[in-house]
Amino acid sequence: MPAMPAVTDAIDLRSDTVTRPTAAMRAAMAAAEVGDDVYGEDPTVNRLQERAAELLGKPAALYVPSGTMANQIALLCHCERGDDVLTGEGNHVVLYESGAGSAWAGVGFTVLGSGGVFNAEQMSAAIKPSEYHSPRTRLVALENTHNRGGGRIFPQSDVDAIAEAAHARGLVVHLDGARIWNASAATGTAVARLAAPADTVSACFSKGLGAPVGSVLAGPSALIKRAHRFRKMLGGGMRQAGVLAAAALHALDHHVARLTEDHAHARQLAEGLSRLPGLVCAPVQTNIVLCDLPGRAADAFQAAAAARGVLFYAIGPHRVRLVTHLGISAKDVALALERVTAVWAEKP
Repeated sequence: MPAMPAVTDAIDLRSDTVTRPTAAMRAAMAAAEVGDDVYGEDPTVNRLQERAAELLGKPAALYVPSGTMANQIALLCHCERGDDVLTGEGNHVVLYESGAGSAWAGVGFTVLGSGGVFNAEQMSAAIKPSEYHSPRTRLVALENTHNRGGGRIFPQSDVDAIAEAAHARGLVVHLDGARIWNASAATGTAVARLAAPADTVSACFSKGLGAPVGSVLAGPSALIKRAHRFRKMLGGGMRQAGVLAAAALHALDHHVARLTEDHAHARQLAEGLSRLPGLVCAPVQTNIVLCDLPGRAADAFQAAAAARGVLFYAIGPHRVRLVTHLGISAKDVALALERVTAVWAEKP
């Protein structure tokens, strides 16, 4: 994505990854007890892994530098080269991981559904024949919430049905739960329940929860043991990583309940933007707002708003994405709307 011009009082709605550690989080990081995590000796990392596994309802978890690495390790653990992965339209593992699935795991992708979601019937129909000349369908990859779909929540009834049908056909299921905390906050459903149908789940600490670094991959103990090897192969061993794990633990303690604030701010933002003539916002489910600008270039609108101190991204010729997060208040949303309204009134 293109760099943004520096604006001293910018309201940054580009992503929930732009948050900065709070003072309390920095204090927790500074006080963290550490050891060599590659040897399994960092007590803070171990505590985070145990806590994350418990929350996600899985036997074990592994702390890794990024959500991309968590997803790629899942592919490596579940698949062989040449295997086929069934996944939703616009899923992160296809669009936003630099082709890593093909480069490292050697898998291909069959894209299903629309807006990131699909159903068990579509999944079953896409399974490749078992003859030796076809790719072997091995894995179903879900994303909840769905980034490209505007923070869309994957209906749990569909997740349950997909997993049941997949397991009946001998397939495994991986859930990219980078924003599973948002899905839980919006639905009131425990993350363990959201993750229960999946064999493995990844979850991120550096998006809605506001930690500076890190994700986990959770699943069966034997698989997570293999995942340690793949993390090492991919360069993900971080030694005294407890200073980072402490931030994630602090986020789990203090930043989960407040996610509903981000969702409220996203609705406030969408309601204000929808009042602009000709601008159409998709329904908001969590903390991501998608707006269509018929007849107006999204990149030009992005640039004009950035010049006035409101940062967001064009994600299509006539579509923009705005994301609320820990660093955005209701006052920020009101000011952003004031500035964007002025930009919208200008001639394209």
